[in-house]
Amino acid sequence: MTALEVLKNGLVVSCQPVDGGPMDDPLITAAFAKAAVIGGASGLRIEGLANLGAVRSAVDVPIIGIIKRDLKDSPVRITPFQDDVADLAAHGADIIAYDATARARPTSRSAIVKAILSAGKIAMADCATIADAQAAIYDGAQIIGTTLSGYAYDIAPDGTGPDFKLISEFYKLRSFVMAEGRLNTPKLAEQAMRAGADCVTIGSAITRAEHITGWFDKAVKRGAHD
Repeated sequence: MTALEVLKNGLVVSCQPVDGGPMDDPLITAAFAKAAVIGGASGLRIEGLANLGAVRSAVDVPIIGIIKRDLKDSPVRITPFQDDVADLAAHGADIIAYDATARARPTSRSAIVKAILSAGKIAMADCATIADAQAAIYDGAQIIGTTLSGYAYDIAPDGTGPDFKLISEFYKLRSFVMAEGRLNTPKLAEQAMRAGADCVTIGSAITRAEHITGWFDKAVKRGAHD
């Protein structure tokens, strides 16, 4: 089966620990990844070469690889350079995701996609708008994701929940749709699939203990009484 066939109607777990946190260690990331696969994950999303190498040796499901960078002259963080693509391919990524927004960037979107395809990998476009997705499909990306909805262009979806409207719009483009972003309950993941997603990526709600603990802590404090 191809990676897309494996991911179709499945769950991707993003195993990205909080930077500098107690879980920020490749061996722990690999353990999270193995646990996710045992729990039913069809694929994984992994950031950084050390984490990718550790996870690749531990599991055989498709891996979406990314490198995040904080650039001085660009808001683009996800896989901004062609060298990043080459490194991710060499460390075992099956799919390489990149920032597909039209913001100022060091390397053009089309050049990044070309590098991914030339490496024999699947290109996943992390998008914020329908225009991003349309451009990505034109460039040759095989997966369009709602990853950056609410995080780019200073545009936020209605409320603070998932952008189901964008998922539905992506479905109409007849490409492989990855729903991602603020899908922090099983019910929301189900809604994303019903909205037209081919696959759903869940991150913080599964693998970031600091965030999950914070959610419960705030809830407890809201319900506190004398």
